[in-house]
Amino acid sequence: MPHTIRFAAIGLNHGHIYGQTHLLLRAGAELVSFYAAEPELAVQYARTFPQAIQVADPRIILEDPAIHLVISAAIPDERAPLGIAVMRHGKDYMADKPGFTTLAQLEEARRVQAETGRIYSICFSERFENAATVRAGELVQAGAIGTVVQTIGLGPHRTSLMSRPAWFFQRSRYGGILNDIASHQADQFLFFTGATRAEVVTAQTANYKHPQYPEFEDFGDCLLRGTTPQGLQTSGYIRVDWYTPDGLGSWGDGRLTILGTEGYIEIRKNIDIAGRPGGNHLFLVDHKGTQYIDCSDVALPYGPTLVYDILNRTETAMPQAHCFLASELVLRAQEVACRLT
Repeated sequence: MPHTIRFAAIGLNHGHIYGQTHLLLRAGAELVSFYAAEPELAVQYARTFPQAIQVADPRIILEDPAIHLVISAAIPDERAPLGIAVMRHGKDYMADKPGFTTLAQLEEARRVQAETGRIYSICFSERFENAATVRAGELVQAGAIGTVVQTIGLGPHRTSLMSRPAWFFQRSRYGGILNDIASHQADQFLFFTGATRAEVVTAQTANYKHPQYPEFEDFGDCLLRGTTPQGLQTSGYIRVDWYTPDGLGSWGDGRLTILGTEGYIEIRKNIDIAGRPGGNHLFLVDHKGTQYIDCSDVALPYGPTLVYDILNRTETAMPQAHCFLASELVLRAQEVACRLT
């Protein structure tokens, strides 16, 4: 059995493709080739990863028997059809979030995944690539705050309008703000509470600031209710927006609060405003007091565990059911959301 995997990239439309590539390279995987329909995107990727061969047709990658995994940050509505094709070609798949834009795409992916036994993974980078969030998972598993009963996830972003392509503002292409950004918070809600069943209690969206883009949504929030295998009902509140002001020294003041019966954890993912420099700030409050936990030495497990899963046909990086359920929650939230005016 090989000790690592070979992978390729198809679709470079979002900059997250660089994080996806780097996390696999750090795990010892070998980047073989890539395809991009846009010449300017191909030039930049080739410059960053000169070891990768640019191919003229994505079928060359799909039909290469030596490639184990295909990664993609294509335009969101193209990610699921690509992933389904990848699985049908006997390969595993890692998409940028969101992995789907419609419930119909999700259902087809579920069916093909069950038929083929391949991996359909979504890189929820706000958990997998954030050291403080990884450390919080270790603390929760160790019982540091008792039983988790609620998460509150905040996902503000800066619009950077001048750098956005046309598809960014087209609802059918990005899937709506809850489907797009809030997929991170839905993933974290399921992970930290341990819920394996969940539903959308209520949801709402709005476009307060960008009337020139009528299909765009710049605000959204939703309330989730989950049930653990032990029968505990849990709660998750999510708020996402595109209002990060230029005066903030980060693209977004992302925060996560994990409430347990014996304490709570607060994570400031990207910035501690008027506080400590840098990101990955974790605060733990329990019966002993309040402490700030340095996460600078935390290892990020998603890349190595995904490589292990591909080689051993296991689910240590993320259970497949969890990946699909997190996606289903935000798709359903988007479907039922009340439009605020």
